[in-house]
Amino acid sequence: MRAIEFPEYGGPEVLRLVEVPAPLPGPGQVAIDVSWAGVNFADVKARAEGYRVDALPYRPGLEVSGHVRALGDGVEGLHVGQEVAALVGGGAYADVVVARAESVFPLPEGLDPRTAATLPTVLPTAHALVHEVGRLRAGESVLVHGAAGGIGTAVGQLARAAGAGAVYGVASTEAKAAYALKYGYDEVFRPETFDDDVRRVTGGGGVDLVLDPVGGDTLRRGLGVLAVFGRLVSFGNAGGGAPWQVGQPELYGRGHAVAGFSVLGLAQTAPAAARALTERALRAVSEGAVSLPVTAEFSLAEAAEAHRLLGGRTSTGKLLLRVKD
Repeated sequence: MRAIEFPEYGGPEVLRLVEVPAPLPGPGQVAIDVSWAGVNFADVKARAEGYRVDALPYRPGLEVSGHVRALGDGVEGLHVGQEVAALVGGGAYADVVVARAESVFPLPEGLDPRTAATLPTVLPTAHALVHEVGRLRAGESVLVHGAAGGIGTAVGQLARAAGAGAVYGVASTEAKAAYALKYGYDEVFRPETFDDDVRRVTGGGGVDLVLDPVGGDTLRRGLGVLAVFGRLVSFGNAGGGAPWQVGQPELYGRGHAVAGFSVLGLAQTAPAAARALTERALRAVSEGAVSLPVTAEFSLAEAAEAHRLLGGRTSTGKLLLRVKD
């Protein structure tokens, strides 16, 4: 089979198309003939700096859609040929990938495989940020960094569906801001001035929920624009800043709370909870509460081009690799 892998860390040019044997499913696993693979910023970080990479060479890719190829011992509720989407630990940029059975989901009626490939990481993350972790209530306000990305696109819609009083975004360009305004956002600010902008539009009161994938100084500034009893959820460190700590002096005075979320971490430590979360998120799609547009697609052999686009921070929405022509 074909697969994309990198033998060393570096720019998109280290990605190579190779021919390797197709993997076989072990007990509790499912082999999937891949039709589409999602491209995520975590893949770019894996290639550039070894994020979540155990050993080299490494095959990136965390989410796929396709057909069940084979079932390992003990797998029930799935059958060969069935259309599915799956969250995988890696290796999605390939003709065949193996996933744990609890992370494989039959496609709901009306959900096509191309759209399904956009969902296994983005949609559960967005759902958790709004509901399970962010606990947004009707009438509350939310500020979302990366509003024009895949997660930001889904969060804007889910927050609006949850009855948010105001949905504010942060995006780095006018084009990204214009895109985000189509998906539930009331206003979109620039990264350099978002804290002043929040204080301006809220009369100094702040927002109830801040969702931050950037980290570093952006996270610190986000804490400073929380309303009384506000919550901040960290779900990434795209800015590459050093870890920092927050404690009683910063939190006690206004009753603030800080939380974190990673769908990959949840899938590893609490797979049953991750599966239930994903099922809830998929229902939101089938019920029409959220859609995730594919803004660019590439062939498997063009994976490096997809990484250049995503790594250049100019893309919006979701990027896909077309694996099966």
